[in-house]
Amino acid sequence: MGNVVFGILGTNLDSGTRQDRWHKWRPSVGICQHEELLVERFELLYEPRDRELAKVVSEDIATVSPETTVNLHELGLNDPWDFDEVFSRLLEFSRSYTFQPEEENYLLHITTGTHVEQICLFLLAESRHIPGQLLQTSPPSRNQAGMGRYRIIDLDLSRYDALATRFNQQQYEARSFLKSGIETRNAGFNTLIEQIEVVAIASTAPLLITGPTGAGKSQLARKTYELKRQRDQLRGDLVEVNCATLRGDQAMSSLFGHIKGAFTGATGPRPGLLKAADKGLLFLDEIGELGLDEQAMLLRAIEQKRFLPVGSDKEVESNFLLIAGTNRDLKECVRERSFREDLLARINLWTFTLPGLKDRREDIDPNLDYELDRFATSSGRNVTMNKEARQRFLAFAESSEATWDANFRDLNASVTRMATLAASGRITVADVDIEIDRLRQAWTSTSTNRDQHTLLSVFTPEQLQSIDLFDQTQLASVIDVCRESKTLSDAGRRLFAASRLAKKQPNDADRLRKYLARFQLSWDQITDAGRP
Repeated sequence: MGNVVFGILGTNLDSGTRQDRWHKWRPSVGICQHEELLVERFELLYEPRDRELAKVVSEDIATVSPETTVNLHELGLNDPWDFDEVFSRLLEFSRSYTFQPEEENYLLHITTGTHVEQICLFLLAESRHIPGQLLQTSPPSRNQAGMGRYRIIDLDLSRYDALATRFNQQQYEARSFLKSGIETRNAGFNTLIEQIEVVAIASTAPLLITGPTGAGKSQLARKTYELKRQRDQLRGDLVEVNCATLRGDQAMSSLFGHIKGAFTGATGPRPGLLKAADKGLLFLDEIGELGLDEQAMLLRAIEQKRFLPVGSDKEVESNFLLIAGTNRDLKECVRERSFREDLLARINLWTFTLPGLKDRREDIDPNLDYELDRFATSSGRNVTMNKEARQRFLAFAESSEATWDANFRDLNASVTRMATLAASGRITVADVDIEIDRLRQAWTSTSTNRDQHTLLSVFTPEQLQSIDLFDQTQLASVIDVCRESKTLSDAGRRLFAASRLAKKQPNDADRLRKYLARFQLSWDQITDAGRP
């Protein structure tokens, strides 16, 4: 098979028109001087301004390798450093070229041309738009003239099993690292972690992690930080902030710092948490709890990496990566004017929602082992579960009866209690039964208290006594949905989402209005009572 070389004329490396050009290394000419690399055809691409140089190089190739046919192709680029233009033009060239891979061997010379042109040739080879291998050339030893050296690089990774296996293993280890080594089984969660792993490594844009309290947002943020530190993508510290704890005048000072004398009690300067996260990662948990003034300052700090400490007229710089966490619906917060729309637009480029434990019941089993290991590490006691005890616990934990209100915090507390009470270092069926009863009581109490609080906001205790317990439970859920909805119709659509499909002309608002009227309630009465 004959060798066909594709190369871009090097305006500097290939230059020279005088006789002394033969005393320097010129890559495009040098390729054709190797006796063991016979080039049948050289497809040389060049810019119009370099037409004369292209002719000289073509003639010189004919001198050193008469058997090589040189075809000149004028690219006509406006800017050889413009990626879009270069890639489009080279792609157009590759599509118009007639390749015969069964009869010819194609080599893409990536030593000459701009770096952008070299990258584009690489991409065309990798995508097989040009079915060839890469050809890299290098000059001869110092102070010596000659043809130089060359190396052919094959991009077919299937030929390098060890390299491909290592690459796949690194990807698996990164995903496993983000999951703390837990062999989770929930397909949706595993896919989510794969996406986060890709984004965490490839992007420096803010990440927004949503999900219920206890779903693991803080732990995922810490693992993301450690992963980026391992890959030398971050050099600063991890700074974690629970925005729900930042209240009043101290919020600005805590986040952005202050100068001495900025306010009463400011006896010295304070750098602030954003400055502490310089070159590191800032995790703002419960970001929806920030005040509007703090949100405005944060937006500027994210976009410009600069902000003003309280009382200062001199800006401070901090180049931090941001991960924000929340259990709120920030879009709803924007509609309620409690969260800035421009800040949400800036932080939700990458938004990932972590499911609660009740939506990942198949992952309780592997997380049980993880929690036992955590207990052993923190307490210094290695506690196990016998087979019967494990089966009894999982039968309850994976059933719909287990509500896991606090998600993984509930699971951690449950395992900690059982392990602590396991006198022999082995959790028994009896230990499990005690814990199941405790969980049932706790969740029943929480649910009952929540419903009672909701109902007592619209009824007096005497009125509530006249309503059956069955109706109380249903009515409390209806009231909660109404208070989460913008309008009566919106609440009706959510409450009657299934049955309304069977009606030709559903009137959800009227159905809901009539239901509330049974208890002498109205929409305004419910929503007014629910406002803080």
